[in-house]
Parts: sequence; C-alpha cells; structure tokens
Amino acid sequence: MKYKIGIDVGGTFTDFLLCADDGSSEIFKVLSTPQDPSIGTMGGIAEMAKSKGLTVPRFLDQVSAIVHGTTVTTNAVLTMRGAKTGLATTPGVRDALEMRRGIREEQYNNRYRNVEPVVPRYLRRPVGGRLDYAGREVEPFNEDDLREACRLFARENVEAVAICFMNSFANPAHEERAAALLAELLPQVYVSVSTRVLPSIRFYDRLSTTALNAFVGPILRRYLTSLLRKLEEARFAGVLLIMQSSGGVISPQAAQDKAAATLLSGPAGGPVAGVAYGQALGQADLITVDMGGTSFDAALVKDGKPLVTTEGEIDRRRIALPMLNVVTIGAGGGSIGWIDEGGLLRMGPQSAGSAPGPACYGLGGELPTCTDADLVLGYLAPDYFAGGRMPLFMDQARRAIEEHVACPLGYSVEQAAAGMYRVINVNMAAAVREVSVRQGADPRDFPLVVAGGAGPNHACMIALELEIPLLLVPRESSIFCAAGMLMSDLEHDFVRSYPTLLKDLDLPRFRQIFAGMRQEGLSLLTSEGLDESRVRAIYSLDLRYLKQYHEVNVEISAEEVASGDVAAMAARFHPEHNRLFGYELSDTETPVELINMRVKTIGLTDKPRLSQEPYHGPDPAPALKGSRQVYVPTAGQFREVPVYDGARLRHGMRLSGPAMVEQENTSTFITPEYRMVVDSFGTMTIYLPALEPQILGRIVP
Repeated sequence: MKYKIGIDVGGTFTDFLLCADDGSSEIFKVLSTPQDPSIGTMGGIAEMAKSKGLTVPRFLDQVSAIVHGTTVTTNAVLTMRGAKTGLATTPGVRDALEMRRGIREEQYNNRYRNVEPVVPRYLRRPVGGRLDYAGREVEPFNEDDLREACRLFARENVEAVAICFMNSFANPAHEERAAALLAELLPQVYVSVSTRVLPSIRFYDRLSTTALNAFVGPILRRYLTSLLRKLEEARFAGVLLIMQSSGGVISPQAAQDKAAATLLSGPAGGPVAGVAYGQALGQADLITVDMGGTSFDAALVKDGKPLVTTEGEIDRRRIALPMLNVVTIGAGGGSIGWIDEGGLLRMGPQSAGSAPGPACYGLGGELPTCTDADLVLGYLAPDYFAGGRMPLFMDQARRAIEEHVACPLGYSVEQAAAGMYRVINVNMAAAVREVSVRQGADPRDFPLVVAGGAGPNHACMIALELEIPLLLVPRESSIFCAAGMLMSDLEHDFVRSYPTLLKDLDLPRFRQIFAGMRQEGLSLLTSEGLDESRVRAIYSLDLRYLKQYHEVNVEISAEEVASGDVAAMAARFHPEHNRLFGYELSDTETPVELINMRVKTIGLTDKPRLSQEPYHGPDPAPALKGSRQVYVPTAGQFREVPVYDGARLRHGMRLSGPAMVEQENTSTFITPEYRMVVDSFGTMTIYLPALEPQILGRIVP
C-alpha cells in the first residue's frame, strides 16, 4: 500500500489526512508545538505509523509524498518575531516602508498608529546608483555604499538583507551586483532581491514584499531544514512539497528562496479543497469557511476557481505576490472572551492557542474561550472530544466564564456562554460578507462549505445570519486544509511590467515577454520532476482605464497571446471592471492601459479520488447515540436534542434539526430551521426545507 499525507500546521492543532492509493483516507490530529512545529509534525507521523502497526521508518517507506502547509511565516509576521533584517535601497526612499502608499487607513481615528515596519530605520541603508523609468543607468552603482552597509549589518548581527532599488524592475543589473557583493561579504545572511521576488512596477508593493520575504526567510529556512533533517533520519525517500498562498505547491528549496509565497500557506488549502468537493457535487460557485483553533478563514470560489488577488496584506503590510483572496479574522475555538472598556462582550482576536489552551482542556488555561462556551452550551461532549482521547473539564470552563464574563455582565454562566456564541458567530458572518459582497457576490446565492474542527458547530447560525439556504459539511471537514494540500498542483507565478496603452502594444515584445516567463516556469517544473506534457500555462494581464489607481486582472488565451488580439483582450476587461466597480467605459471614451503581464505555470499532479458509497436509505436510527441538553439559540433555551454518530451516518440518511452529529474530530450542530441528508461522498448536505425537492432529487437515487 502506498500513501500520501497532507499536513496543515495550525495555531492549536496540526491536522493530517492520510490517503491510500485505494482511495481510502484517515484523519489524524495532534496539538501543535509552536516552539518547533516540526515536533508536532513528526508526532503526527508517529501516530499514523502506530495506527498501521509500523515503525516510523517502515511507515514512511510506504509514503510517496507529503504536502505541507505551514503558519511558520504567518506567525513570524503577526508576532513580529521574524529575522533581524536590513535593507539596501535607493537614497531618498528608505522611509517608503513607513510612508507606504501615503493613504491613512482610518482617517477619523485620532488614536491611529502606523504599522511597525519589519526593518527598523537605522538598518535601512541608502546605496548610491540610479536607473530611470526605462531601466537606463543615470548614476552608476556605488559599491562603497554597500560595503559600508554590510559593515553595519555585520556589527548588528543582521540575519537577512532585502535589496530593492527604484526602477530595478526595468533593469535588474544594480540589484544583481548588490546581491553578488552581499554573498561575498556576508555569506551567512539570507538575501532577498526584489527583481527575483517581484519584478513589477509600484515601488512600495515591491519593497514591502521583498522586505517581508527577508523577514521570514531565515525562519522558514530553519524550520524546513529541521523538518527535512528529521524526515531524512526517519529514512523518508518520497517527495516533500510546500503549500503556497496562491493555492499551488512548490519544492522546499523554492519555498526557502521565496518565503513570502508561504505567508498564507495554511488557509490556502481550504479553497483548493472547496473546488474539488464542489466539482464532485456539481457546485461551481461556493464560499468556503474554516474555523480552527485560532482563526476563521473565508474564501469565495466562482466558476470553479478560487479568487486570487495581488493586493493582499498581512497585518496591514502589503504582500503583492499572487495569493488566494482569503479573509482571515481572529475567531477560533481558542478565541478568548473579554469585556472591553465600554462594558461590551468581545470575542478574540486573542487566542489561548494550544498552550495553555481553553480552560476546559485542563492544561493551565484560565481565560474563557469559544470552546468553553460550546462545552457549556452542549455542542461538545466532555467525554468525546478528539474521539475521547482528550477529556474536557466542564467545571473549569464554567469557572472561567463565570469569573471573566458572567459576573462582570451580571449574567448566569449559561447566558454568558450564549452571548459568547452569538458574538463570535456575528464576527464570522461579517468575514463572509467581506469576502463575498466586496466581490459583487450575494452570499445567499452560494452554498457554504464548512470546515475546521470548530466550524460545523457554528455553521448553521452563520448561515441564518446571512440567509444562506444550503451548507455542505464534508466528511473531512475537520482537516479540510490538509485535504486541500493533496489536491494542489505544482505552481510558479511570474510577473513582468510593461506599461503601455493596449492599442499601442508592441506585439513582438509582448510575445517575447510571455514566452520568457513561460520558459522560466517550464524549467522550474521540469527540475522538480514534472514531465513537460503535464505543464500548463495561464496568461493574464493587469489592465485599467488610463490613469486609474487600481488594475483589474484579466485572463487571456494562448491564442490571443499569439495573435495579439487587443480588441479581444479589451472585451474581456470591460465586463470584469463593471462587475467589480459597477461601470464600464468604451475604448473611445477612455483608452485601456496595460500595466503588468503574468504567467502561472502549473504542473499537474496525481490527486486522491473522492470515494463514494452505495445508498443506505433515509433512516438515521443506526447512527443514533442518545440525546443531551443542548442550547437552541433561536429558541433561547436548552432542549433535549438527539445525538448521532457521524461515522455511522451513511448515504441517504436524513434528519431534521435540532440535532447534534458527533465525529471523532468535530461535531455539527443542526439548528431547528435546517434539515440534513448525507450524499454518496459522505458529505452532510444541510438545507432549508424549501430546497428539499431539489436536494433529494440530486442525492437520492
């Protein structure tokens, strides 16, 4: 038997999906180890080996591939615990990291504070040399300035250096000379070069991305080096791949070279898995939500593709590499409930994480969390958390809620827990609105694909808040991102700036730039072991109306690249601009301007297939475990609610809310407003009664 493993390292749990080549799969979870995430990763692999009755080396001998998403770089930025970083840049612009685009985010907030730059000012060193907008040398590169900067970096024990010069996107010569000198003078330092990371126009975007790449590069390199060493010691001879923020995977070496591409590595697996499950169920449009231990992620999938942005941010710092448009907020099972200075109940963004964790874990946590509230309200069984391997302590949960929420507000413990549940649900509904309405989409038109260990307990209430009539809870929902890792292709993204009016396009140059990027991607993918026949290229343009501030990315075909059909390109741009901004102009009114050309090269990988099961009939009685008191929010009271074993629910079985469905790594609360039926893939389809004829017509043979 051969296996593939998908791994998602989260803030509280590390999730594993073990897929066998016969189509079967198993779920594993272990507590994360923030001090060294590779410890938790190897611990999970040891659990899998134990379940097969094998030693770790014997087990890994049967594993052909490990696909790994990580929050190592994300957490380094969020906690400002990245590498000590220096910057070499053009004289006069070293404060661009603080000035950013010059836009005050909160114009009427007198207490507004700027974001802390990842490079302190004294380590941002000007280096003489100047290029004009076309890349022509105006002033020669000053090697003495860089040598002086290197002496400062050495004295200050700098671990990484970012190199970003004005207009270098048009000519990388100065940056390449600086990189060569740095490699000679400071050979142990991680070097991040803007024309290798993001060779495109817009100085702040390029500078911020390059600086973030330097800031997290040594952290990721240390982690991957440690993980690779441990895997090597365990005699793993398969392929290790790392998830990117764009939803594709790359080799560990490519990830170390472009560490910023992993800044949203973990959450990117959710939309990728959503696409796969959506295709299997005939749903091309959907919203994926993933509520884990620390955060809540929401993403929109339209026409079978997750939305991608090149204007992303992480903790208000610009990251202009392609990334899935995932909205992340601090709302997870470990989110802490607290009372603000105005006496209002808040949930998160602070999290108890895995250490000490929620109060009910009994690991030393004393603050009330969402998990504590879910336990008090009956959504979690004290003796069946993590399949019974991890007992929950009701008395400690009640004590934490009483002390920090109930007493200050004058509520009972149950009222306080219900308030915590309500507040966090409203927060998550707002994140879903953010990812949908801002893209011109009505969330009511999209099924909600629910994931995360905590997600299914809150999904129906989020859906009610947004008037969403249909929810899908996959069998692998608790490790959804880990499942997405195994459904990803190898990907490399490239961008080149070519500012010109579309009607004035120099077609030979246009084709040459695209051909160069495609060849670069093909070379990388073949070096990673992909056959050329499995490589695909997607071409796109960043277009805007003349003198606009923002561009719109428009995909074009290989035939349009070859023919240079600018009319067809413009025809793709106008309706997309109208969808996003509510209007479009004719070419005669305002010319269309090209800013950037992009190529995504994709190496198609073998993916696990979703297994199906035969129809078992509508009666869920074989899965009934019993009943317990559960709080029903829309009724405002506790009720005796049937509890079903999710592992025993089979294709065709139906039930009506209120009901609880318990699985080893998650539980699902179905409110009275919804009904549920299990499809052939084991996915729980939860729907409003008005949809029943349509739903049953699709699921019941």
